[in-house]
Amino acid sequence: MRVFITGATGFAGSHLVEQLLERDHHILALVHEATSHQELPANDLIQPVVGDLLDPDGLARAVAEARPDVIFHLAGQAYPARSWIDPAQTIAVNTGGTANLLRATAEYGRPRVVVVTSAEIYGPISADDLPLTESTVPHPRHPYGISKLAAGELARAYWERYELPVIEARPFNHIGPRQAAGFVVPDFASQLAAIRLGQGQPVIRVGNLEPERDFTDVRDVARAYWRLAEQGHPGEAYLICSGRSVSIRQLLDHLIELSGVSVEVEIDQRRRNAVDIPCLYGSYAKIERDTGWRPEIPLRQSLADALDDWEQRLRHT
Repeated sequence: MRVFITGATGFAGSHLVEQLLERDHHILALVHEATSHQELPANDLIQPVVGDLLDPDGLARAVAEARPDVIFHLAGQAYPARSWIDPAQTIAVNTGGTANLLRATAEYGRPRVVVVTSAEIYGPISADDLPLTESTVPHPRHPYGISKLAAGELARAYWERYELPVIEARPFNHIGPRQAAGFVVPDFASQLAAIRLGQGQPVIRVGNLEPERDFTDVRDVARAYWRLAEQGHPGEAYLICSGRSVSIRQLLDHLIELSGVSVEVEIDQRRRNAVDIPCLYGSYAKIERDTGWRPEIPLRQSLADALDDWEQRLRHT
């Protein structure tokens, strides 16, 4: 099968690529030279395709030349906080880029498409509204959430107008090896790995530890994307989550225990988020019903692998 992927060198994308290679699929990976900093795996089944989500004509040529059976759209601006710094660029890439890809795909034919958005579309939620489901009304409160909400609406519009079989994946927080700094687990794991290697003082700086969030292993998330490509219903959205909440404090405690080091935890006011929502978690009932997917990798394993990954990175820097 020919599989076209945007964001193949990213966090979830790299794990999806590995899983597709295990199935011997031919991967055509869109590479934007200005932003793709990781290398693709050396494998004859992978072919880089130079392109830009903001170049509609070039993207249309890339899709037509790739002749995909399935498309996974993972690329985009992934940091909610950064979206306040450059909201127009976030919306251009996440919404405009999705629009360009869907237009190019509709012109090419009717391959199955999985568009990855985010549970960040929901915004502030009361405890009475938990767990979140696909029918929960979104109220995004930052440009990133708005950009992803619009991308999901585009997916449904292309299904309704062109019968392009598009499925929307709405992942919650995903964690594990290869995640970039700037998210809670890699920020903790990188500090602890540095302490374990003797590269830093035994002090870990943290923000607000009280919020509770829903965390899923990135390898489970990548597996969910493939299940949706195979069995998801076009025009539908699916939450990808663990179905339970874990506090940031619990994550930190687990990581400290796994690291085996004694540390002082120091609150850094610059890391605190004044608008933190106390608790968020979702239900994976719909994706389990339609595809059989459910999370499999335990939280402790995800954290251990993230910690080991950061130690390996720091050993080679």
